[in-house]
Amino acid sequence: MNLRMSLHRRNTTQVHVHRPDRQRPTHTRHAVLAVVLFSLLTVSCSPLRIADLVTPRDGYKLHADLAYGAADRQRLDVYVPGRAAAPLAVVVFFYGGRWQGGNKRDYRFVAQALADRGFLVVVPDYRLFPNVVFPTFIEDGARAVAWIHRHIDTYGGDRKQIFLAGHSAGAHIAAMLSFDERYLTGAGVPAASIQGFLGLAGPYDFLPMESADLLQIFGPVEHHGATQPINFVDGSEPPALLLHGLKDESVLPRNSRRFASAIQARGGRVDARYFAHGNHFTIIAAFIRPLQSQSSLLEDIETFIRNRLSEVES
Repeated sequence: MNLRMSLHRRNTTQVHVHRPDRQRPTHTRHAVLAVVLFSLLTVSCSPLRIADLVTPRDGYKLHADLAYGAADRQRLDVYVPGRAAAPLAVVVFFYGGRWQGGNKRDYRFVAQALADRGFLVVVPDYRLFPNVVFPTFIEDGARAVAWIHRHIDTYGGDRKQIFLAGHSAGAHIAAMLSFDERYLTGAGVPAASIQGFLGLAGPYDFLPMESADLLQIFGPVEHHGATQPINFVDGSEPPALLLHGLKDESVLPRNSRRFASAIQARGGRVDARYFAHGNHFTIIAAFIRPLQSQSSLLEDIETFIRNRLSEVES
């Protein structure tokens, strides 16, 4: 994904910047580990393939290719942790790919990392450009969440404890579902079922669009306001956790800064965390087993979810 976002809002918010400490290797070691892991066998293997190779296949039960619609890409995978007691909080993870690429099978490393922490994880596919344009992929996301709300108790999940998460374009989808209530309401999902939004390196306020492909994906300029999650913040949404690397040159960190400021200004709840040496690649690589100890990202995610669950239960 190569979005260079132009942002014009003036609001600011508190910045939580993670820097290496004595308990973690320096950012240099972090970078070396990432380069070694993802450069290995790149002639014959993609980075996502390597992530899959180094991810254990235990600790969960996989229910694959469950249909939430009639189209080929309206399928989802459910990962049920093996040792946690039901009912389980549900994390729905939407992967990125510039709204043009990606496959749920390639993100087992994300699901495995979250299932390891006792969460039931769902990874949906959704239809992509050029076969569809906005808002079809958002509507597919809403259909997937509606299926989850109707059926997840069969797999040990709690339909009242759903968290929407995503990386990059997937964070945009999850944000639109979380902040523009029309999508989930239209799909029959009660707003009270969504307990939080987790966005990793998401594009939330990326006007004006300049790339030819984005202009095709998101349609005429006069309709672009409806494509921006930041335009739907009203303060009533569930809490949000925004995670972004300050070295991200694909989706600029000011997307998260402006989004966090808008949420805060309207009385909503947001925790924005920035990783001093992280980029668009390393923020998702932090889910990979050999790299998990190099970042607090998974700890931040688990803490956010656990704290929210405690609030809901009290």
